[in-house]
Amino acid sequence: MKRLRNLFALSFAILTLAFVNVNAQDYSADRTVRNIEQKVFKKINGLPYYGLFDHIAFQVNGDTVTLYGKVLRGTNKSGAENVVEDIPGVRRVINKIEILPASPGDDRIRRQLVREFSNRGGLYRYLLGTSPSVRIIVDRGRVELEGYVSNRTDANLMNITANGVFGVFNVENNLIVGKDNAR
Repeated sequence: MKRLRNLFALSFAILTLAFVNVNAQDYSADRTVRNIEQKVFKKINGLPYYGLFDHIAFQVNGDTVTLYGKVLRGTNKSGAENVVEDIPGVRRVINKIEILPASPGDDRIRRQLVREFSNRGGLYRYLLGTSPSVRIIVDRGRVELEGYVSNRTDANLMNITANGVFGVFNVENNLIVGKDNAR
């Protein structure tokens, strides 16, 4: 009986150690992915020509980072890939960033959107700084609003305002409401 009890206790201890070790590995992997995500975010936002009319998103899957989005300049596409490749722990970068076509009509829409947002209920605060919380993507008359706003009212007002700009065919409102990143 004593031998059976000792065997049971030993088995329980081994299973407990195995479970704790698996959880520790999962936690370590999660922490590594979060660390890579933070570094990727910081590096992309630090690109010298990354501005209001560019949007780069990313996904980290283990040691692979996939970049998405649309940018005005090819230097932002290649620059994002280059800075992400240099992050410790990243072995592979898949670059799916699109370069927006040059268009005087889209440039006019971009300027008009900034003017309209600046004149509407304090929306200009989302466009300020080197890393604005809202990004405006204009592609052949189609507008995408990306980023973070403080409340649903601001998101709706930006959507309505963008739809009212001459030459805009469609507005895709991808704004996220209530994030800490909103200014």
